[in-house]
Amino acid sequence: MEREPTAVLVRRRIVVHGRVQGVWFRDSTERQARALGVAGWVRNRRDGTVEAVFEGDARAVERAVAYCRQGPPRARVERVDVRDEPPEGIAGFEIRY
Repeated sequence: MEREPTAVLVRRRIVVHGRVQGVWFRDSTERQARALGVAGWVRNRRDGTVEAVFEGDARAVERAVAYCRQGPPRARVERVDVRDEPPEGIAGFEIRY
């Protein structure tokens, strides 16, 4: 009997630059992450960027990061900085204020 491969857990911290505040970026990112089963959080930063942490299955995390490269319809993403971090075993996804 063959076993399913074990999921590889990863954690990525991203900072999204461009017109990303006031365009429902946090809300749509939260919905996307929950749909993908990714844990973490998203928040607006004072410098006008959006920061998020995604943790979970490597493929799901990459899909969440890929979503942020485009964002919701009214967003204009100029660039996304991505940094790998060690997974912390967090659960759930939240919008931080």
